[in-house]
Amino acid sequence: MGKWIALGIVLLLVLMLGGCVVASYNGLVGKSQAVDAQWAQVENVYQRRADLIPNLVNTVKGAANFEQETLTKIAEARASVGKVQIDAKNLPNNPGAFAQFEQAQAGLSSALSRLMVVVERYPELKANANFRDLQAQLEGTENRISTERMRYNETAQAYNTSRLSFPTVIFANMLGFGEKAYFKSQAGAERAPTVDFGSSPAPAASPAQ
Repeated sequence: MGKWIALGIVLLLVLMLGGCVVASYNGLVGKSQAVDAQWAQVENVYQRRADLIPNLVNTVKGAANFEQETLTKIAEARASVGKVQIDAKNLPNNPGAFAQFEQAQAGLSSALSRLMVVVERYPELKANANFRDLQAQLEGTENRISTERMRYNETAQAYNTSRLSFPTVIFANMLGFGEKAYFKSQAGAERAPTVDFGSSPAPAASPAQ
């Protein structure tokens, strides 16, 4: 009789452990899918910015004697981003590649910010309707990038927290659930690049002839 009781207890424990594993697995699957979905949103807004750049650059090129170095840096930064995006869908699972992607995007943000500073010296550009439309689209896209990055970090944190919780942490790696990478704050990352051309500094009102 005692043997059957002991066997029943062991069987119950096995069933409970199995149920725990299944529940944890399903929970991780759901959270991992949420991270992937939010990552797709991040990709979408970054792609939207990349798609705006050619038109923006072409419009700026129309200004006489526009600073060529600035346009070159934008082209180089955009190309650098493209190189990292070869396996973009798996970037959240690869911290090293994710850091490279983030660095490349930061370089592009910096180049675009420099463009906006230089444009202040060209009143004819700020008066160009096409440029102003592109400026408004870029401003909205930059704000959206900040929002989607924040949401991505929130979903990644929920997944990583669940993955490291007991008892999930015991078998998460064995089931193929690795850590998801985060976006890290950089200097000025809390603000989208300034692209408001509603007014210009007094010294730049009339460029030297």
